Amino acid sequence: MLFFKNSNPIKYSYRVPLALYFIFFTISILSCNKPLNSSKSINNSENKVIDSAYQLFGLRKIQQAKHFVDSSAITFKNLDLRHKYLYYVLNFNYFFHEKKDYTRALLYADSVLWLYDTPEKKQQYMPDYDQGFYLKGDVYFNENKYSEAYQYFYQGKLIADKSLNDCTLGDFSYRMGMILYKQGHFRLAAANFKNGFDETGACDQTFGNFYRMQELLNNTALCYSKINETDSAMIFFKKDLDYIDKWAATFKENRDMLDVAKGVIYGNEAKIYIQKNNFAVAKELLKKSIEINLKKGNDNLDAELSELKLVHLYFQSNEIDSMLVLLHNVNKQFDIVKNQEVEGDWNFMMANFFIKKNKPKEAIGYFLKYNILRDSIEKRNKILNDADIAEQIKSLEKNHEFDDLKKSGQLQKFYLKIAIVFAIMLLIIILLILLTWQKSRKNIEVLGDLNGKINEQNKYLETTLKELKLRSQEKDRILRTVAHDLRNPLGGIAALTNAMEEDDYTDDQKDMINLIKETSQNSLELINEILEVTNNEPEKVNKELVEINGLLNLSVELLRFKAAEKNQKIKLDLLASPKEIAISREKIWRVMSNLISNAIKFSPAGGIIYVKIAEFDDEVKISVKDDGIGIPDNIKNKVFNMFTEAKRPGTAGEKSFGLGLSISRQIIENHNGKIWFESEINKGTTFFVTLPKK
Repeated sequence: MLFFKNSNPIKYSYRVPLALYFIFFTISILSCNKPLNSSKSINNSENKVIDSAYQLFGLRKIQQAKHFVDSSAITFKNLDLRHKYLYYVLNFNYFFHEKKDYTRALLYADSVLWLYDTPEKKQQYMPDYDQGFYLKGDVYFNENKYSEAYQYFYQGKLIADKSLNDCTLGDFSYRMGMILYKQGHFRLAAANFKNGFDETGACDQTFGNFYRMQELLNNTALCYSKINETDSAMIFFKKDLDYIDKWAATFKENRDMLDVAKGVIYGNEAKIYIQKNNFAVAKELLKKSIEINLKKGNDNLDAELSELKLVHLYFQSNEIDSMLVLLHNVNKQFDIVKNQEVEGDWNFMMANFFIKKNKPKEAIGYFLKYNILRDSIEKRNKILNDADIAEQIKSLEKNHEFDDLKKSGQLQKFYLKIAIVFAIMLLIIILLILLTWQKSRKNIEVLGDLNGKINEQNKYLETTLKELKLRSQEKDRILRTVAHDLRNPLGGIAALTNAMEEDDYTDDQKDMINLIKETSQNSLELINEILEVTNNEPEKVNKELVEINGLLNLSVELLRFKAAEKNQKIKLDLLASPKEIAISREKIWRVMSNLISNAIKFSPAGGIIYVKIAEFDDEVKISVKDDGIGIPDNIKNKVFNMFTEAKRPGTAGEKSFGLGLSISRQIIENHNGKIWFESEINKGTTFFVTLPKK
């Protein structure tokens, strides 16, 4: 009966090619949180040294990063909290991976946990605090202190489960599964490996994460093979091979590593076929596995294990000569790849070979070496089995349940105190209600008298409002009459000045004629606006389908000459294709002309005015933007008022009557649209108009 295990051993992340998987995980964790006092961090040269060192760390140059930090004479107290954490992690990786000094590495792992000495720090820097448990667990694992390792991984996963993402949980599940596997708790290990696969699936699909996920499938299959659930094992081996093939094109630059992974799976599948006495298929799988992993740079240890499986097959099928040739080949590899279990199994099979050849003297020497190695392995396994992780899991879970119950009890006490406080407050409220009710009885009579007075006051206010409305209407009638009577003589004055421009006059006389002409035209414009805004009759909007691009283009073209007088430019951005909407052509043209004229008026010479239209699902949006003097905050709420106090002269002294925007808002609202603006002093103003398409 063979003592040594024949299955390819489950892997751990420090073996090539995943020797740097921990580093990838560390770098990804580092990006999960921002440093405290980031402004200080930017200016602190010592913090920058740590940042530079981590750039080297990201390139997997751990020794160079450590040397760079040491040579820079870092003063630890000058680092902010985040960079102190980075400093400790950098040193941990140096002593753990490069020097294999686990005592020093453990000190730095402890230092990471000690950094976060308050609940606030632990909460704010949860990923960094959680990684402290991860680091300590790894140190204990490598020192074969599996009980301590499992405890820290378990605590770390509890923290991660509450606060971090599934990607972080995957690494804890992987490591907990490793410890359970090594102790022979294969079903529990399989559960952790399957959880780890699902959780790692939440990570970015880098090659390191991909390789970890295929390894988790392989490990799950191995667990099932250990408990003789061969069908389940074969399902997971197939899933693993399919998973590798699925991502082969994505990671084609890592083709060699994909082959190594397949080689490991072939060797593990062979054991299932051996259990089923299907030696022919098992031999072919083992030969494929050996051919792959015996190559330089591949998993030579896995190749040795597969070779020994094949040795056992040759022994069982009585192929003694083939068995001896393979044993000699394995012996040559011991100088390169050393493993006690492999060497023990090799000595055991050499002894069996000589027994088969009826040479007991030669067999004895190999049996003695085998026994020595077996004792060493049993001693090591005893250390592993002494730490009963299954019992520890129950203990940790009970402690966790106890902590939850304790917290629940504390919460119940807290709720009880709150209930007592609310009860006292309720009594106070009831007393206040009684006192208030007694007072309210007295106040009802007073309120009745006040209500009567208020009713009388309301009637007086209604009468006053009616009188104000009548007076407002009378004011509008008088204003329209005056404006109408003034329009004809002012129109005549404007016409006469146009005719007089054709006669010969002196320069002074021409200036006076132009002044009369300009004054009369401004007066006519004011009169027309007064007549429109004082029209009390509700005006019905006669809508028609109007091509909005053409209307805007016409409005801009008619005002380009006016803009040219101030050396201004108007830029127009229309819809990509013609669009008809239901509007009053004349009214909307007036709004656009008013907004563009205002932009010209309040922009400096040489300015640029932008007119743009955009289309949305149910409406179009038009904007008129200038780079003019802007609208001060103290008059922004007045610009749409009739006869507003917000009127101001233009940048060239142009007059403003304060009616245009009031008329524009009235027109837009009659179209069921909206008009508003955004403005900054000396930076410009943008007016927006939205109109429904229908």
